[in-house]
Amino acid sequence: MSEACESLQGSGVERKSKGKERSSNRTDSTGRAVQNSLMNSIPDSEYNLLRKHLEPVDLPQRHILHEAGAKLEFAYFLNDGMASVVVLTSDGRSVEVAIIGREGIVGTPLAVGLSRGPHRIVMQIAGSGVRIKSAVLRETLHTAPELRLTWNRYVLIQGLQVAQIAACNRLHEIEQRLARWLLMCQDRVDAEILLVTHEFLAQMLGTGRPSVSLAAGILQRGGLIENVRGAVTILDRPGLEAASCECYFAMQRFGAVSNGL
Repeated sequence: MSEACESLQGSGVERKSKGKERSSNRTDSTGRAVQNSLMNSIPDSEYNLLRKHLEPVDLPQRHILHEAGAKLEFAYFLNDGMASVVVLTSDGRSVEVAIIGREGIVGTPLAVGLSRGPHRIVMQIAGSGVRIKSAVLRETLHTAPELRLTWNRYVLIQGLQVAQIAACNRLHEIEQRLARWLLMCQDRVDAEILLVTHEFLAQMLGTGRPSVSLAAGILQRGGLIENVRGAVTILDRPGLEAASCECYFAMQRFGAVSNGL
């Protein structure tokens, strides 16, 4: 798991620098555990303002959380799984510009008062989470300064991620980009087996399927991953980190800095 994710997690009750308690043993409105790191990082007093409004949701693969240009009816906090922020072009092509796991929130435009989002956000690895009506979340922000600060930090980090991925897609070789994506994905789902196809990876990396298959073959021959139909197994994470480009580590540093590490 990434340092950024670990920095937002703990057990029992922790104290923030301002002396405000926060508990990681939190539940939604139905009593189900909430494992989203952002939600578990805010003080109990602020979390309790949200709890009764948190609706648990199962999020299957390919489920669209938000369509490009549509109104943001809900914000989502993932407990597990992973969502992709995708740019669509008029000719039907797409490329991933950011990913969201349990460290973040789906609905970042709400933080700056926007009611619509410019990109499609789709579940790429199935999971679960909680959702809250956008109007309720916006109203709560007025009385939840720690939530507002944490959310604003996340918006900044996501913007840096978008910029770094854009540079990566332009400047680095496909096998480096694939290694970087697999590492980022594993950081968020905390699993060795990633249920993704080469066709899907091609769409996310903005390249053709043959290029992804070639890159995956290079990583497999190096003993770093194993390709099976519909899945990729990470066999050697340190080796995969060595095969990745500097962009992965730059994004790790972004997360660490945002959390005061």
